[in-house]
Amino acid sequence: MKAPFLPDDAPFSDDQKSWLAGFYAGLQTQMLQGQKSAASEAQATLTAHVLYGTQTGNSEGVAEDLSAAMRAQGINAILASLDEIEVDALLKMDYVFIVSSTYGEGEMPDNAELFWDALIASDAPRLEHMSFSVLSLGDTAYDEFCEAGKQFDLRLEQLGAKRMVPRVDCDVDYEEDAETWSAGVLEELVLRKPEGSGDVAVPNGTAPKAAKSKWSRKTPFHAPVTVNRLLSGDESAKEIRHYEFDLSNDGPSYVAGDALGVIPTNDPALVSAWLQRLGVSGDTAVAGKDQSLEDILLNNLEISSPSNEFVKAVAERADDDHLKHIVDHGDKDSLEAYLWSKDALDVMLLHPNVQFSVDEILGLFKPLQHRAYSISSSSKAFTNSVHLTIASVRYDSHGRSHGGVASCFLADRVGNAASKVFVAPNKSFRIPENNDVPMIMVGPGTGIAPFRAFLQERQAIGSKGTNWLFFGDQHEKCDFIYKDELTEMQSAGVLHRMDLAFSRDQKEKIYVQTRMKENAKDLYAALEEGGHFYVCGDASRMAKDVDRTLHEIIAEQSGRNDDATTDYVNRLKKDKRYVRDVY
Repeated sequence: MKAPFLPDDAPFSDDQKSWLAGFYAGLQTQMLQGQKSAASEAQATLTAHVLYGTQTGNSEGVAEDLSAAMRAQGINAILASLDEIEVDALLKMDYVFIVSSTYGEGEMPDNAELFWDALIASDAPRLEHMSFSVLSLGDTAYDEFCEAGKQFDLRLEQLGAKRMVPRVDCDVDYEEDAETWSAGVLEELVLRKPEGSGDVAVPNGTAPKAAKSKWSRKTPFHAPVTVNRLLSGDESAKEIRHYEFDLSNDGPSYVAGDALGVIPTNDPALVSAWLQRLGVSGDTAVAGKDQSLEDILLNNLEISSPSNEFVKAVAERADDDHLKHIVDHGDKDSLEAYLWSKDALDVMLLHPNVQFSVDEILGLFKPLQHRAYSISSSSKAFTNSVHLTIASVRYDSHGRSHGGVASCFLADRVGNAASKVFVAPNKSFRIPENNDVPMIMVGPGTGIAPFRAFLQERQAIGSKGTNWLFFGDQHEKCDFIYKDELTEMQSAGVLHRMDLAFSRDQKEKIYVQTRMKENAKDLYAALEEGGHFYVCGDASRMAKDVDRTLHEIIAEQSGRNDDATTDYVNRLKKDKRYVRDVY
């Protein structure tokens, strides 16, 4: 056999040419055997795709745990967010497991929206070859409970995929149900593993998974509140406060963009009012509990927001045809109007003839939940503390004063004592990896919180990229929170542009989207330079108005039609250059 890399006139003897040809032939045989071995090994390894859609990070955490458990069983687990997946790629996926939260009133989370749009398109591929299962994370307080997960489950079935494990819908206490679902998935996959398949090597370039914090919702860190400072002025319609929590003594770590979960206790005055309405004393024993009734109402249950079960139970016993009609017909808008400005105790006080036993009323309350707030500090600037920017919820209605469960817990009751907290990572909401690209931030009111952290972060790492903030509220005089800090950042060359919109300082209301339009040319230019666009704050109106304005600016400045503009914005989302932290 002649070695192909030797020309006929090569200066070698016949023996040397013969040896080289034999060496080449042997090498070629080894390569072919290696390729066959690699192909055989690939066939013997079961591959599963774990895909997640998340708004606050919970679904991503569950997906990470499931992927790790799969790899421990020798399964090649590929973890990705849904917006990283092209729908046609599903044709090459035999096992797909989706973990998805539901955003707002039954909407897809931001990083699942594009995938969902492609999945429901008329040209979506048939998936008869695929086995799948879905885990839904949601909150029964919302009418469209776990709707995103339910829709994924239904659509995959419509496309011909086979459900390997039944869908599981999780309420806010999702951990136990998620573990049960994951165990079921893992058990079924192990049964399908080819014989002889072994451990799966981690692909080159894959970063090792960071160790999980020992502090969580179930095991919170007790952080002393060291600062509780009023930010808004005396004439403001709002009460916005700045809090600092001490994280020294082995507290949790965080990254700018994360949220801090605060586990509150209920207002003792509200607990007393409930005991009075129920006609029982606080030391009443509760069957199966080693806590008094007062302690349970104070620490364990949501006694403020009326659950759906609570409203239905009251309607069944109340002499109120209007409420019964609303409940019987499932009229969401009418129910929302009926409950406007009322807490659960208001509903009970409106119906004095309705009575519940202690066991009955406890069964109608949901477990007391943490409240998650966007962190407003950078750990690079504040190594032993974490900051929050929170508007205290207060209002008078139906002859009573009402207060937000967590916001007033922090403002009025925790004092210098320790508050139970934990970090909720939000990996999709981060400063740009490229320190030289522009960062455009839209955060009116308390929506400024994560952008204060972003600016501190970029200052700490010496970023050269332009930082541009759109901020506003009602009145500059009393609502311009962090004014001194932001002005100092401008002077220091950290905050390069700041456009302000105080809606009620003039006859015609001006909002952040107004300022965006006024600076349309520069905003589009910043996006064309690779800029990242961030939004934080109210989801129901502000975020939608900002999104609509962004589309208008891109269309106007680029000359694109509606479809091309949508494609441009979708590319920003897919590239993680348009991200939101909205609530």
